[in-house]
Amino acid sequence: MTPRIAIVGTGANGAGIGADLTRAGHDVTLIDQWPANVEAIRERGVTVRMMGGDTTVTRVRIHHLCEVAELREKFDIVYVVLKAYDTRWGVELIKPLVADDGVVIGLQNGMSIDDVTDIMGPERTLGGVIELGANMFVPGEVERHNNYTNTWFALGSPNPVAHAKAEKAAEILRAAGTVEVIDDIRSAKWMKLVLNAAELVPSAVLDYSIQAAAEIPEMRELMLEAGNEAVRAVYQEGLEVVPIFGLTEVDPATFVTEIFDLLLAGFSLPTTKTTILHDWLKGRRSEAREINGLVVDVLGAENAPVNAACVELSERIERGEATLGIENVALLRELAGYATS
Repeated sequence: MTPRIAIVGTGANGAGIGADLTRAGHDVTLIDQWPANVEAIRERGVTVRMMGGDTTVTRVRIHHLCEVAELREKFDIVYVVLKAYDTRWGVELIKPLVADDGVVIGLQNGMSIDDVTDIMGPERTLGGVIELGANMFVPGEVERHNNYTNTWFALGSPNPVAHAKAEKAAEILRAAGTVEVIDDIRSAKWMKLVLNAAELVPSAVLDYSIQAAAEIPEMRELMLEAGNEAVRAVYQEGLEVVPIFGLTEVDPATFVTEIFDLLLAGFSLPTTKTTILHDWLKGRRSEAREINGLVVDVLGAENAPVNAACVELSERIERGEATLGIENVALLRELAGYATS
């Protein structure tokens, strides 16, 4: 029987993945909270703009959140592509519509696997890692910065019942990019968090792309140290440094520099700005607390000063007490306790 698939959260990443899966012939239902986006996709489908040309997928099935209670058929596989801080309500929303032997997968930043497991139970939860850069400024239109060869996902679970479902979910998701099934998914999710801690807030506070921020020596130093602090949190959690993004082996001593430079070389464009920055430009709060804040929660602020500084500056920006700009290089260094020249 053809599996029924839902994608909860169809912003840039969710809509793009939904278009890929629909084009591949899968039975896909999109669910979103942005009314204009729902109406645009109903009317015109999803247009994905990327290097090599634009593609429009029409006849995409989509529902607004308020229509979920009207649905009756159960879903076998649910990909949750919401902000990390929206995970719990999103999973609670879809839970009554998940088949008894179905599975829910968080394709999100942070450690949302714990929230999904808490709601769905370990046998119906898969952890997911996503490396896909995309923006959505116009409803129904995705600006995708990664082509299919450098879009990467990982799925897995420490629970053997759930892990047995990973390959089927991966087979479907391969319509959107490379997908690996990984035994140690918690470590893999932390590897992505290591990279996110290094790249997202430090570039966003400048209103710069990731690559432009990394070209500033003082900021690159902070970015790499934020990642190294996150690696120390990985070990504190009893986990390991493991390969991601298709790597076959890693050196823990140089992991942050290697994965950061790999991101710059193959997984982002010179113009790619981060999800944190787009949240701020759209007037929304960011996931800084779920990313840099998690490192601080594990290590304590005194042992993670750069991540603590990222959280502090993010909160100032969201309260309107700081603005985006190059002056935040010095401010971030000051908050982290770095000497200023």
